[in-house]
Order: sequence, then structure tokens, then C-alpha cells
Amino acid sequence: MTKVDVGGEIRTVQRRRMRMPAPLAWIVIMPFAAWAVIRLAGLERGMLMFQLISGTPYAAAGSLFALLVAAASRSRAAMSAALVTCALMAIIVLPRALPSAPTATGPTLRILTANLFYGQGDARTVVDLVRRLGADILNVQELTPEAVQALDAAGLGARLPYRRLEDAAGSSGSGIYSRHPLTRIPDFAPAGGHNMPRAALRLPGGRTVEVVDVHTLAPVRHNIAGWLADFPALPSAASSSATIRILAGDFNATLDHAALRAVIDRGYVDAADATGNGLRTTWPADRRHPPLITLDHVLFDERASAVRTSTHDVPGSDHRALFAELRLP
Repeated sequence: MTKVDVGGEIRTVQRRRMRMPAPLAWIVIMPFAAWAVIRLAGLERGMLMFQLISGTPYAAAGSLFALLVAAASRSRAAMSAALVTCALMAIIVLPRALPSAPTATGPTLRILTANLFYGQGDARTVVDLVRRLGADILNVQELTPEAVQALDAAGLGARLPYRRLEDAAGSSGSGIYSRHPLTRIPDFAPAGGHNMPRAALRLPGGRTVEVVDVHTLAPVRHNIAGWLADFPALPSAASSSATIRILAGDFNATLDHAALRAVIDRGYVDAADATGNGLRTTWPADRRHPPLITLDHVLFDERASAVRTSTHDVPGSDHRALFAELRLP
């Protein structure tokens, strides 16, 4: 209501507020509601959906816009649907920003994982990260023979003298470097995929830790079947034995992919998620804009704890390196 002077006479005029048409509000809300259902139920299918689902944190932010549109429509049904959608998106995304308190009280193990992008990642930067972070283990993906030589020339052997390497030309090579002696464990990776070496290291005091250098295929074109086959092939956490198992590397998947969540459900915890850094992105890191999604992970046996995690740029690579400090049970 407002008062205006019309020819010396004061009149009261009712000002109408703009109202968003309810059908238009539903058009805005429904894609976000469908996204939440697909993500929660793990219903993504096909290359396009496998790639789109990686953007769930952005869709969660977009659902707030849908809530504003619903409020503008003044439709109770639309507002209720938008509120439920926002709540579901919050349940999916917000826990990644909330750290959990470490409970394990055993020895500390520090692991760094880095995808070198066809061996082009700067070796000196990687070795400097190993030194500065005090890494006990370095998992490397896309490790070429030339990259092995570059890492040696940069002094990696002096800090991590033990190694289990399956280097190769192109993107298939991988390798594990360690401060502690390594024992080779037979490979498990499906044929036709990237090398994923596996080794056991014995810590001072006799504790055995098994490490897998993970590099799944990417979910693109003809790789879809291979990508889906890589995840079930990853070993489950060894919860029935004294061995602690760690999977670290480039999973080519985010926490919004059902395939990766199925692996975590087999006895693992995501280190970045556990430390409240689950929304820090790692790929692509070679563009003018910041990385958009998180493809690199450190998964550890749920009996252990994550103390801290961080991401680090590696010049020449399209991935940020991921560091995790773990405390064993």
C-alpha cells in the first residue's frame, strides 16, 4: 500500500508484487529434484550422466536459486518441493566440509599421490613436495620411463629409496615409492586398463600396510565398460586382518559416482572427506580457471584416521597432487 497525491487529493494505491508463474517455477525446480534423486539412488547411466553427476556440488548451489524462484511463485507445493530438494542436496554435499575427529592412536603414515599427465609433471616439484610434507609413500600415475629418470635426477631415491614401478609410455604407467621396504603383491587390475601396482610395506614395530596405486580408466566413449569394471576389481579393506590397506591415486571419479561410493562402502574412508576438505578440487589443474572436480583420492581402512589433507599444484600436470596424513590403529 502507498499514498499518492492526485490533484490535491490523497489516494491510497495498492502496489502489486511480481509473482513468478507456478508452472515456470516447477520447470526450474524439477531438474534439481531429479538430480538429487539420481545422485542419492545411484541411478546415473551412460557417459553424459557419468560426467554430469561430477557437478553435484554445483547443482546443490543451484538448488538455492530454485528455492528463490519457488518463493517468488508463492506456490506452497513448489516451495515444499524446492525445500526438500535443497535439504537432500545439503545432505549429499555438506558433510564433505565437516571434519571428523581422529580416533586412531597408532603410528602416523603420510602419503602423496600425483598424476604426472603423460610424464610431463615437474619432477622437482614432486620431490620438493615429498621433502616438505615428509611423505612416507608416493603414488604416481601416468609414470613414463622418462619421468622415472627425471624423478631420480631430482633426488627422489634419497628420500624414498624403495620402489614398485610399472612405468609405461603414454598414460598407463604407475609406480609406488616408499621410505620403508616394499614387498610386491600380485596385480589385480583388469586387462586393458592402466597399471595399478600393489605392494606391502612393513613399518618400524612390525605393522604391515598394503598400498594400491589406483588409476582407473576415464568414463569416456569406449572406456565406459572398462571404467565400471575397474572399481569392483579394487580390493576391499582388510578388516579381518592386522593389515591396513590404502588405495590412493586418480580414481577418475568423484564422491558423487555410485561406483566409487560402492568401493568406500567396502570398509574405506575418503581422507579429504574425513578432514573437511572433500570439496577441494583436483582436476583440471592446467587451465586458467581453478580445477572443477575432485578425481584424486586417498581411501584408507576405516579402522585408521585422517589427520590432515592438502592439495598442491604440479607444473606440467593437469591434476593437483593430493597429500594425506593418516594415523593407523
